[in-house]
Amino acid sequence: FRGSVSRLGGMSLDDIGREAATFWQRGFAEMDEKYKLPNFGFMMTRPSGEYHGNNPEMAKLLHKSVRDGSADAYESYVEHLDNRPTNVLRDCVDLKSNREPVPIDEVESVGDIMTRFCTGGMSLGAISRECHEVIAVAMNRIGGKSNSGEGGEDPVRFVPLEDATEDGKSETFPYLNGLKNGDLATSRVKQVASGRFGVTPSFLMNADQLEIKVAQGAKPG
Repeated sequence: FRGSVSRLGGMSLDDIGREAATFWQRGFAEMDEKYKLPNFGFMMTRPSGEYHGNNPEMAKLLHKSVRDGSADAYESYVEHLDNRPTNVLRDCVDLKSNREPVPIDEVESVGDIMTRFCTGGMSLGAISRECHEVIAVAMNRIGGKSNSGEGGEDPVRFVPLEDATEDGKSETFPYLNGLKNGDLATSRVKQVASGRFGVTPSFLMNADQLEIKVAQGAKPG
């Protein structure tokens, strides 16, 4: 908007216009049958494209550190993050402190810290049913909160699981693995959006916290 102030600098409207014209002109280059328009990797990672913080190498190292549970695997993940290109504002900030470290016995327990963990709201349909329910089970196990997003939840998710077998299977959720009796697949944070389906009295009663959308953004409602 005219008159807006940026403390960080960056591209001007003229810069953006020139860049857009450059992309457009590439569509009219001299080309043969094998010519393809370049993929700059704006939407998803490409080896020669724009850097993405969420990239395959990062994901591989993160998964390995979580699955192995080893300090070495975690250090490899941290090293990758420390050496990545600058791509978010916090990459430009270094913390300096002359304070002594807090004694470990004064630090909150892992369990207490995880009760404040919350996921972002992801609607069923934006992600698969399997993904939606696995996230809820995982967050409930650690004492955190998953967010239902819009669209409601299957009522079967409102009650603790009672039919898990020793190999982690369940007739209630036959498409999930690694389940345990007592697992709960409901989202403790539930969204109420204008004109959206799935918001029932039982849905609301099974929430620990409600998020009510007063105004929608890009989506109709």
